[in-house]
Amino acid sequence: MNTLRQRMREDLRIRNLAPGTQRSYIANVAAFARHFNRSPADLGPEDVRAWQVHLVEERGVSWSTLNVAVCALRFLYGTTLGKDWAIRHIPYAKKEKKLPVVLTPDEVFRILAVLTNVKHRAILMVAYSAGLRVSEITNLRIEDIDSDRMVIHVRAGKGKKDRLVPLSPRLLETLRAYWRAHRPQQVLFPGPQPHRPLTRSTISKVCRKAASDAGVLKRVSPHAFRHSFATHLLEAGVDIRTIQMILGHGALRTTAIYTHVSTEKLRTIKTPLDLLDDLPTS
Repeated sequence: MNTLRQRMREDLRIRNLAPGTQRSYIANVAAFARHFNRSPADLGPEDVRAWQVHLVEERGVSWSTLNVAVCALRFLYGTTLGKDWAIRHIPYAKKEKKLPVVLTPDEVFRILAVLTNVKHRAILMVAYSAGLRVSEITNLRIEDIDSDRMVIHVRAGKGKKDRLVPLSPRLLETLRAYWRAHRPQQVLFPGPQPHRPLTRSTISKVCRKAASDAGVLKRVSPHAFRHSFATHLLEAGVDIRTIQMILGHGALRTTAIYTHVSTEKLRTIKTPLDLLDDLPTS
């Protein structure tokens, strides 16, 4: 499979897909080949179907994971191998539409307050105050914090798009305190090697531990701060198109999910039960 793998890598690179996407596609195709112990070039639609059945029924993968595998195989057969059956015979699974985890302002406060490490607090404050994805946080550099214009420059976000997001004065104070304590040189949040950023898994661990220490029982990930940022802006009266622009969503329908998790209007609605007079409560 070495020649085929190299060709697929080249096809992924010349289309400028994200490095993480490239790695994921190559890993999925490699797993597919190992399962049959044959080159994917020698496999066909029925083998692809058997692999999907295996993933769902024997390995029990999530629908999102299955769809990543589908994307990888569609790319391999449709682009690298040029098979005209690829789209018809490699269907996507219908994903469950789950609402995102959203923290209350009090939960956000408790998580941030429990952090004694100024670097860790700065990272989660960036996630909450600017609504950044964890990959965007790890890519931040010192020069991306523009205190003159009070914006953060997000470079090559999802879809390889740059954008500007607001820089909170409170966040700026914390970032300055962090810089005085750690003196990062180029990468804003470096890992053990000064020129390389913290990994996404490290930030996720920091997030989970802080939530646990704060007594927050929800499943908290860095992305939960992004969801909370959007929901809290919506509840504060910020229009949805502005939120779309700040989040870097390509389609308004992606941002519209936050209208379903906002509870501001729900709290004002009287249910039919509330309209029943003189009903005993005990």
